[in-house]
Amino acid sequence: MSDQRKNPVVRKQNRKNMLLAALLGQIGVLTLVIVLAAAFGGLALDARLGTKPWFTIGLLIGSIPVSILIMVWIARKTVAKIKAVDSEEMLEEESIGKS
Repeated sequence: MSDQRKNPVVRKQNRKNMLLAALLGQIGVLTLVIVLAAAFGGLALDARLGTKPWFTIGLLIGSIPVSILIMVWIARKTVAKIKAVDSEEMLEEESIGKS
């Protein structure tokens, strides 16, 4: 176990794996929250206005593009973090070669 902590290649791969796991977790939770908010918001509006299924259906359909946009935004942020980790390590490797 201590060998894995010292090995920079293993540490780099572990960091990437953790970022990818965080990405999938965030996307899953946010999609669930958006869909549940649309469903309960639609049900509440339908109950208040007496338009039984229409607001619920409309908000659920409207939640699809919102979920997709949020997925893309989070994925781009996470990929940028992974690229930043890679570029930092490349700079470290280049500086070692110059010494």
